[in-house]
Amino acid sequence: METIKCITDRRSIRKFRREKVDCKVVKEIVAAAAFAPSWKNTQITRYVVVENEAVKKKIAEECVLGFTFNAKTIEGAPQLVAVTYVAGRSGFEKDGSYSTSKEDRWEHFDAGIATQTFCLAAYEKGVGTVILGIFDEEKVAHAISLPDGQRVAALIAMGYAEGEVPAAPRRKEVEELVRFV
Repeated sequence: METIKCITDRRSIRKFRREKVDCKVVKEIVAAAAFAPSWKNTQITRYVVVENEAVKKKIAEECVLGFTFNAKTIEGAPQLVAVTYVAGRSGFEKDGSYSTSKEDRWEHFDAGIATQTFCLAAYEKGVGTVILGIFDEEKVAHAISLPDGQRVAALIAMGYAEGEVPAAPRRKEVEELVRFV
């Protein structure tokens, strides 16, 4: 698939068929996402694929801060991916000091790049995704038994799209988005 076509055609999918994405395909998606750039090549992003219905239900019911739209999306997705990262590496020097004025915010920057790369790779494989950001990080970490030293950056509902793929929302004009100095 051409890169620009992948970027412009990918949509956030919120309605899924019940069929799970095969483990081999998920690993291929993660292998592609591993090429996302990261601070000093720290590669801090990790993926926890939640397939257990009880764990997904717990996240949907107890971890989305009452945001029923996300709860419904999670419950309807055959799989939920918790995008996590190893804390204290991206944006830090070896002595633990910050490398830039961005301090620890580089962790989220790197996880964000990896999350989008994951979603684009999934789209290329015919897998639908939607990135979810409204959740209680500590509750999700507990629900998925996240190891110490890792934090939750995002959730991705994942599966094969059911029904019609939504149209692209209106985009701002390029003139509004760019400025040359």
